[in-house]
Amino acid sequence: MRDRLSQFGDTEVVVVTFTRQRNLAGYRRRYVDPLTVVTDENRVLYRAFDFGRGRLWRVWGWRTIRRYMQLFRSGDANVNRHFSIDGDTLQLGGDVVIGRDGRIAWIYRGAGPDDRPTIDELIEQVTRFG
Repeated sequence: MRDRLSQFGDTEVVVVTFTRQRNLAGYRRRYVDPLTVVTDENRVLYRAFDFGRGRLWRVWGWRTIRRYMQLFRSGDANVNRHFSIDGDTLQLGGDVVIGRDGRIAWIYRGAGPDDRPTIDELIEQVTRFG
């Protein structure tokens, strides 16, 4: 996503996580720098946007296991960070586009940890509603 930020125009992209405040700086560096990141430890926004909880087998099923195996085999020097578990692994996420008028224009609720819209879909929604 970092390499395509310019395609979002003047839209502010904000990442909301429920990681603990003390871990926020590291989270920013590893995952989303240079985006704005805020923490929602109590998951107020997650509930407001109706991002549910995943079923154990869906979250820790074959897709997840396969992805971790790919990371392990990749020789990624930072592979250990992918295996660290901090927080609720069953909490599902999603993506929200809020229009310039402050109203929710579009919501994508993930069905699992690997369920996200493509960058092209996000850019389309931001262009349409942002």
